[in-house]
Amino acid sequence: MIEKIQRRDFEQVFNIMRQSFTEDEFRPFIEQKDLLNNPLYNIFVLKSQKCGRIKAFICVWNFPDFSYIEHFAVAAEHRNSGLGSKMLSELSDLLNQRFCLEVELPETDLSKRRIEFYKRAGFFENPYSYIQPPISSGKNEVPLMLMSTVSQLTNEEFSQVRNTLYKEVYKLK
Repeated sequence: MIEKIQRRDFEQVFNIMRQSFTEDEFRPFIEQKDLLNNPLYNIFVLKSQKCGRIKAFICVWNFPDFSYIEHFAVAAEHRNSGLGSKMLSELSDLLNQRFCLEVELPETDLSKRRIEFYKRAGFFENPYSYIQPPISSGKNEVPLMLMSTVSQLTNEEFSQVRNTLYKEVYKLK
């Protein structure tokens, strides 16, 4: 069962984040941890019942019209066990709204498998060009693709989602 993170568990989440994402896809430790003070931002974790260690996490921004999954990762030793699908299903039941997320372009076998995973979980590819702005000072922009649940985004919906992300998540003026 997923649960909201407790601050004392953040370091475990950050360690999984560092192992799962490129340097340009996450903030430095303090900046990432400071997001826990933002009421729009939550981290949900799945812990081992045996030892209490975090097996996986999902970082979510909750906006009025959609929720944005910023980071989602399963610890390496727990991958390919169905945990990711289980977490997405529980999160969907909990928040009950459209989800959007960014994925790498389908240029490698791994990125293609990741896109297929999200499709099986009910996400749709959106055919619009999208760039993730630098997530923090000193980071680079990353060409990505937006995926969404419910349906593909219309051009207008895509613009609204992108504008919300650029303003609220990436702090672009």
